[in-house]
Amino acid sequence: MDYQKLISDRIKGLKPSGIRRFFAIANEMEGAISLGVGEPDFKTPWAARKEAIRILEEGNTRYTANAGMDELKDVISGYLKRRFDLDYASDELFVTVGGSEAIDLAIRTLVNPGDEVMVVQPSFVCYGPIAEICHAKVVEINTVAENDFALTAEQLKAAITPKSKLLVLPFPSNPTGGIMTREQLEEIAEVLRGTDIMVLSDEIYAELTYGGKKHVSIASIPGMRERTILVSGFSKAYAMTGWRLGYVCAPKEITEQMLKLHQYAIMCAPTMSQYAAIVAMRDCDDEVVKMREEYDSRRRMVVSRLNAMGLDCFDPLGAFYVFPSIKRTGMSSEEFCEKLLYSKKVAVVPGNAFGDSGEGHVRMCYAYSVEHLTEALDKIEEFVKDYIK
Repeated sequence: MDYQKLISDRIKGLKPSGIRRFFAIANEMEGAISLGVGEPDFKTPWAARKEAIRILEEGNTRYTANAGMDELKDVISGYLKRRFDLDYASDELFVTVGGSEAIDLAIRTLVNPGDEVMVVQPSFVCYGPIAEICHAKVVEINTVAENDFALTAEQLKAAITPKSKLLVLPFPSNPTGGIMTREQLEEIAEVLRGTDIMVLSDEIYAELTYGGKKHVSIASIPGMRERTILVSGFSKAYAMTGWRLGYVCAPKEITEQMLKLHQYAIMCAPTMSQYAAIVAMRDCDDEVVKMREEYDSRRRMVVSRLNAMGLDCFDPLGAFYVFPSIKRTGMSSEEFCEKLLYSKKVAVVPGNAFGDSGEGHVRMCYAYSVEHLTEALDKIEEFVKDYIK
């Protein structure tokens, strides 16, 4: 049987994730050190794990409501109010299988063939491919280190056309660690007012901001709530990546349509994860603070080391990534990562995995122990000293 004739042309045309390629190689390489995967090295807070154990012991493993448990939705609503001054009613949010499902649902719900989806880059790898599956045109808006990888109003104005349907705004940013300030978001909001353009605001790293900067959601800017789909989850802030739990908030008219897709494709998010998330979001603020403080300490160490060895690195104030320039080595991002991996057994991700504007950079994750980071940085320093020009 010729499977190539059976598989969708659109799926065959999708590129595999550039993040996973180098991680897979490192995973098979004895003694390799990876800074490639964006996953907290902390354990899920014990209180949340204990609650999941209790639920399992009780045998409480049935489906929940499609939209998630009412108690969890209430907890999410309260959390968003106390942390980011956002007001969402129960019928304006629902629980998803990770933030990834929420992103997929948002794009598929809004986008028709021929619509244009504006994606701020460098950015996480999923937005463009999902839009392409929907037969939309992806319009890349390339940010630069000189502006701390923030989107400017001028860039947005230049990207908008009569076919613009959706702006993907992924801040704090994976891979750059860039953030958007309230003042910058207000400028973006001013451009969008009077249009029919929606915003997909991926705020999965909202709890991870540094240098005294608190995350600001564009949904909190006057006039933006009604045009924003806010996506977040528990993976990064609560070290719950494997629990696969996220949520989406939007006007009721939008969530009602998204929920239909969720019902057909997923049914509901994992029951045990929902119970654990209630406890995590309600009772574990102190542990989130401790993790954030530890990330901040690592962030400052890594940025300092990279700049000292000649890899120019702007000061990222969000997420847990650095995005240093490797242009002084004279190598492309792919060449740098391959040579580093095979000569020093250190895995980082080429910047072009996150869009063409990422070329000349690499992504390194600092959600690892200080010992792990120090060993990796020592090897990177040994590597680049022969190439820095």
